[in-house]
Amino acid sequence: MKAGVKHLYGAGWEQEKARYEEIRAGFETFFGDSQGARFFSAPGRTEIGGNHTDHNHGRVLAAAINLDVVGMAKPNGLEVIRLKSVEYDRVDEVDITSLAPNQSDYGSRSLIRGICARCKELGYEIGGFDCFTKTRVLKGSGLSSSAAFEILVVTVVSCLFNGGEIDPVTAAMIAQYAENVYFGKPCGLLDQMASSVGGVTAMDFHDPQKPVIEKRELDLAAYGYALCVVDTGGNHADLTDEYAAIPAEMKKAAAFFGKEFLRDVDEKEFYQNIKALRAAAGDRAVLRAMHFFDDDRLAAAEAKALEQGDFEGFLRMVRDSGRSSLMRLQNVFASSAPAEQGITLALAVAESLLQGRGACRVHGGGFAGTMQAYVPLDLLDAYREGMEKVFGEGACHVLSVRDVGGVEVEL
Repeated sequence: MKAGVKHLYGAGWEQEKARYEEIRAGFETFFGDSQGARFFSAPGRTEIGGNHTDHNHGRVLAAAINLDVVGMAKPNGLEVIRLKSVEYDRVDEVDITSLAPNQSDYGSRSLIRGICARCKELGYEIGGFDCFTKTRVLKGSGLSSSAAFEILVVTVVSCLFNGGEIDPVTAAMIAQYAENVYFGKPCGLLDQMASSVGGVTAMDFHDPQKPVIEKRELDLAAYGYALCVVDTGGNHADLTDEYAAIPAEMKKAAAFFGKEFLRDVDEKEFYQNIKALRAAAGDRAVLRAMHFFDDDRLAAAEAKALEQGDFEGFLRMVRDSGRSSLMRLQNVFASSAPAEQGITLALAVAESLLQGRGACRVHGGGFAGTMQAYVPLDLLDAYREGMEKVFGEGACHVLSVRDVGGVEVEL
């Protein structure tokens, strides 16, 4: 699949075209002649519903966004992948003749190796290539910069060596495998699937090998709203342990009932056995399991509300989801750094600025990074000004939904 810059970026396409030429110049600086090189893009995502439900085979609602990572790539005829990102000084090199997990790998290098390994296992062709990237997806922000990077790499492999034949669902599963097995982060499929499929997507991961994916429409402007995320300045890139504790505790609760995942636990049986579960798994595991049941149900109901055009009902459920994350899931700040509560502060300030209208919530992994709000258009300027007084100029981002996922780009 290919897309033009005008389609991807709308009115801002000329400014984005300049970014593409900057990437071309970077490619030529590090790798030489760009003739025959091609552009690729993968979007970040915003989670709309289902906060930390995917890894326990739950339901989610998410959207690809207009912030993306762009790369220029070209086969190099070698048995090595060389990737340079504007954001880092190093050039990552991965020997594709040695694809077993490597303890000396870090970050993007482990993800590249994992993606190539999984592609090869599934029967796809791989090859050496050079790639130069630049991202607009804020790292550690909750907008899934890692998933966007992963989907970019899978898209490059698909287009350069497989005629674009890796479908979006398979691409997402390849990316998740790399993050789980090679990077060591026990994420679900939400982030990769939203980035790979594009648009607003309702997802059901009851069978993660055959996820049910359904597109939904969300024209916020037609309802008189804007979707904003505020970067609180925290970075959850180093909070893997905090993040990993959530699926671990949910699965500990599930194991009490003889199941691996909470999606397979009977909710009535759960509530009838809370006392015994507290003793076996601890109070926080009980609360996080409660959140799973609530937010799994809410994600499906939110998707239904959008389908029926019930935007006010949708907003009520967004607020309910946010309260559940705050009270039960407890991913608004890191227990290891309780003095740093940027997301909690942002939620409190947002509620004051919204004056009882709209909705706000933590989204994504949480603990640091960004919070999300649906802001009435008549309050947008005041909301942005108020949030940036606290979190700094440029902290409030007005997002739009991108209708395509990982894609080759034509200038």
